[in-house]
Amino acid sequence: MMKKMIIDSLNIGRPKKEVFGGLEILTGICKTPARGPLNLKKLGFEGDGVGDVKHHGGPDKAVCLYCSEHYTYWEKVLGVTLPVAPFGENLAIGGITEKDVCIGDILQLGSAIVQVTQPRQPCKTLAARHGRADIVKLVVDSGRTGFYCRVLEEGIVLQDSPIAFKARDPHGITVTFANNIYHHDKKNCGGVKRVLEVVALSGSWRRSFEELAEKCK
Repeated sequence: MMKKMIIDSLNIGRPKKEVFGGLEILTGICKTPARGPLNLKKLGFEGDGVGDVKHHGGPDKAVCLYCSEHYTYWEKVLGVTLPVAPFGENLAIGGITEKDVCIGDILQLGSAIVQVTQPRQPCKTLAARHGRADIVKLVVDSGRTGFYCRVLEEGIVLQDSPIAFKARDPHGITVTFANNIYHHDKKNCGGVKRVLEVVALSGSWRRSFEELAEKCK
């Protein structure tokens, strides 16, 4: 039985210039804790934002959730004490992992309603922040990616707001399954087709999987 899901931390941050390894980057990855109440709008939390609008943000990636149970693993692997929201996540959640969540699942966060759209893809900004060129591969290989949601109904969220499943997507495509197909099993044509059958899949991941499907023909 799945444990009770809780919001361990609520984090926001507007994009600003950060210096990582001597390089200046405009990014919103360095978020700070907030108890709330915060308005969760169609494009994300008020007071939050992204620097790279080409690859981050937008309706399909309005909220980034990460599994707080992974933090101990990363501190051992990286040999460091992690900062707040180490992966740029808005919500650190306990009692749930990528194996438990399906793309298309609908969750209640406080009074807001959100829908899972895709796994989070680690990027070069994450590597720069941690000073680890290999962290993208480490995250992908571990499957501990976190995931994005779109906002179906705007609402108010606090750190101790309830989080619960409202509906499960009938296709049963977990974040873990989608990650594995995309990163490790691209020639699994049956798996590619199954992911594409999920109506709620984000636009960017749908395009990527459509390209994989073309190669299967």
